[in-house]
Amino acid sequence: MEKTLDTFEIGEVGRVKRVGGEGKIKRRLFDMGITPGAEIFLRKKAPLGDPIEVTIRGYELTLRKTEAACVMMEAEK
Repeated sequence: MEKTLDTFEIGEVGRVKRVGGEGKIKRRLFDMGITPGAEIFLRKKAPLGDPIEVTIRGYELTLRKTEAACVMMEAEK
């Protein structure tokens, strides 16, 4: 099932299908290793849902909800 990273629940795992966003945001996401095919595990969410902490390529990364909304994921069952 396809959905954006910001809609994932804690503990959910998925693979990046595509990265959207405009110029600087898209470039920043690519620089952080968020590229198509990368596996992402949602570790934590702040109480109000922003920011979120994920594990990707063996390291922890914190993303704003607006950045996570640009990442289209394929959720693993």
